[in-house]
Amino acid sequence: MSPVPFARLAIVGAHGKMGSLFAARCEAADIEVTRLDRPLTKDKLAGNLTGVELVCLSVPAQAVAGVTALVAPHLKAPAVLIDLCSVKTLPLRAMLDGYEGPVVGTHPLFGPVPPTDAPSRVALVPGRDAGHPDALAAVADWIERLGFTHFQTTAAEHDTAMAYVQGLNFVTTVAYLAAKPNNLDLARFVTPSFQRRLDAAKKLVLEDAPLFTALIEANPHAQDLMRSFTRYLGIAAGGDIDLLVSRASRWWEKK
Repeated sequence: MSPVPFARLAIVGAHGKMGSLFAARCEAADIEVTRLDRPLTKDKLAGNLTGVELVCLSVPAQAVAGVTALVAPHLKAPAVLIDLCSVKTLPLRAMLDGYEGPVVGTHPLFGPVPPTDAPSRVALVPGRDAGHPDALAAVADWIERLGFTHFQTTAAEHDTAMAYVQGLNFVTTVAYLAAKPNNLDLARFVTPSFQRRLDAAKKLVLEDAPLFTALIEANPHAQDLMRSFTRYLGIAAGGDIDLLVSRASRWWEKK
């Protein structure tokens, strides 16, 4: 049996890019949504959270515990509490500790401007169904109504994957660019492939560095993966490049 669709919800952090995206998608889908942002006063929360069926926290992972403490007194089951963070272990634990009702972790695997040439996928992580036995299914239904696709995972699996996809990608990029000797002028030697790498890295370094730095700090699997990566650098330093090429080639093997 299909879950009862959410009819009224609130987004905390709705002035941010991702919060604005989800609020706009709700409005386009004719879902009543209240946009909340700082300052989160008791009066504002009490006046806007009473009777909502879903509260979505679009805030940094490190802020989830504090924001949960503010909103939880104004919620009760079956109202579902979710987050949109790019890591899951830390915010999911904070929501479960701070709210006794149903909790689901989500991560939109896209930025505030979803791609038009690929599915916009959202990872769903079960938290607690207390007071709402269909909480996960109801959140999945909401995601579909917004025009996104979804899949289910665990917090550990998600964060391990993100430590590689987001964390290690960022760290290896900035480490590579930082390794250029100060006295080495590369302007005359730049190849088209190197220029493409610089172009891809520009936004990552000049605009998104604070975001990725915070995500690495909040991801319990990031440091282990970085230590593992240094072992592969050791293989390269030992001259066994063919071994690395062979392992890297697995990305394009037919499954």
